[in-house]
Amino acid sequence: MIQLTGITKSYKIGQETLDVLKDITLEIQQGEFVAIMGPSGSGKSTLMNLIGCLDSPTIGSYLLGSEDVSMYKDDELAKVRNLSIGFVFQQFQLLPRLSALRNVELPMVYAGVGKKEREERAKQALEKVGLGDRMNHLPNELSGGQKQRVAIARSIVNNPKLILADEPTGALDTKTSVSIMEQFTSLNKEGTTVILVTHEPEVAEYAKRIIMVRDGLIMSGQDGRREEQHEHL
Repeated sequence: MIQLTGITKSYKIGQETLDVLKDITLEIQQGEFVAIMGPSGSGKSTLMNLIGCLDSPTIGSYLLGSEDVSMYKDDELAKVRNLSIGFVFQQFQLLPRLSALRNVELPMVYAGVGKKEREERAKQALEKVGLGDRMNHLPNELSGGQKQRVAIARSIVNNPKLILADEPTGALDTKTSVSIMEQFTSLNKEGTTVILVTHEPEVAEYAKRIIMVRDGLIMSGQDGRREEQHEHL
C-alpha cells in the first residue's frame, strides 16, 4: 500500500542544506498497524508528513496504492489527503463553533458530498466511536477523550484506507489513552491501515510493528513485524 524508495527530504538554511530524512526505503502493507518512534528532531514527524501527503520528498518516490504521489502538485495532494487518508492530531483540531456532527461532516464538504448523505454518514461515524448522544455538543462541552473520538470519527467518515495519528494520546490521561488506542485497534481489525507517531512506548505497544527513526534514518522496524505483544497501557 505504501512504498517509499530512496526518500530524502532536505531544507535550505542559509547557505547550508539540512537533510532531515536520508535515503529512506520503507514498505507498509494494507491492514498493518505501525508506530513510528524517535527522539525529538529524529525526522519522524517529517516522515509522517510525507506519508500523509502534507509534504513532498526532495528525492525519491512514494507509491500510495498504485499512485506515485511524490510528483503530485499541491491540489492533487489535497485531493489524495481528503479522499484516501484520515488524520488524527494531538490537539484534536476541531472547529470550536461547530458541533461534533458538523466537525465530522467537514471532509465530506470538501469532497462535494450532498447535505443529506453528509449528515447520515457523520451520524454513523459518531455512533461508531460511541458519541451518538454527543452529536450536537460543541467542542468546549466535551472532554478531551470525547474530542479525540470526534476527531477519529472525522478521520473515518470518508472511509479512508489509511489513518495517520500524530501523538493521538499526548493530551490525554492514561485511562482515556487506553480507550482511544482501543478505538484504533478496532479500526485496524476492520482492515484500516493505522500509522501513529508517538514518543510513548506503552502507546507504541498497540502497534504490530514499531519503526525507530534517528538522525533521519530508519534504525529498526523497516522490515518484518513483531511477533510478541507486551502489556498495554
